[in-house]
Amino acid sequence: WFYYKCVRIPWRTLNEATGVPSLNRNNIYSFKISLPPLPEQHKIAAILSTVDEQISTTDKIIEKSKELKTGSNESRTEAGPTNSKTEAEQHTARDSSINHDSDVSMDHIDAINQLFAELEFAYHNQFHKAFSDAESLVIAKKYWLSCLSQFSPLQITQAAKSVIKSQDYLPSIAAMVRACDAGLDLFGLPSTREAYIEACGAPPPKAAHGWSHEAVYYAGKASGWFLLANEAEHTAFQIFEYHYGIMCKRVLQGESLTIETSIALPKKTEQKLTPTETRQRIKKMKQELGL
Repeated sequence: WFYYKCVRIPWRTLNEATGVPSLNRNNIYSFKISLPPLPEQHKIAAILSTVDEQISTTDKIIEKSKELKTGSNESRTEAGPTNSKTEAEQHTARDSSINHDSDVSMDHIDAINQLFAELEFAYHNQFHKAFSDAESLVIAKKYWLSCLSQFSPLQITQAAKSVIKSQDYLPSIAAMVRACDAGLDLFGLPSTREAYIEACGAPPPKAAHGWSHEAVYYAGKASGWFLLANEAEHTAFQIFEYHYGIMCKRVLQGESLTIETSIALPKKTEQKLTPTETRQRIKKMKQELGL
């Protein structure tokens, strides 16, 4: 407790020397220190010790962040090796139009590298002001990678192009997340409103309907066909929106949805038995029953 009390004394203001700092004991003796009861001193010291521990933990986190660049030298995110084989191939993929074939082998690290390369080209001055040195750029890439990891690499690169076309300023992570969420058309997914209208108007049998995407069918099934047909839109739409969002995330993460149709039972053909066949079957049944 006494240590923390001494730390808060403005010692530098008591310096009277012009060269080597020094203290006059008379000035120190003039200080009055309130002395709380011993139990209270212990409580104060415990609280201040906890604060010191939190500060120390924060300092360690900062140091760890500074060491992020000590990872692999093969990746520009320093997060590990990428799937791109050469720098020339990376530039070729970056400069050419994005297509599904070229992005099949792209991983999340490649996507973040391409995202930052395009941001640098589109917002050159803003980019270098935000990421003024290599160290801050590496940390930013690591952080963006963790925030966008739930989206597919193709979705990230397409969202980057969409944001660059629509924004005059360097986008934030929140803007990129919204752009990734909005990139449903890339996977053939209709908008939530279009999907809701389709689900409400699809005739039975539902599984046989020509759905614009399987996710619409499963979202309608999870919401409940009866609910979609009978509840008010302000209620039904919210429920459908929730389930459709779940299905869209599964599709965006690479899951392939298929609608399983039930096999219809074969038509039963009835044939009237002759009197002789009827007697034979009755006789056989009596034998089986022991009559």
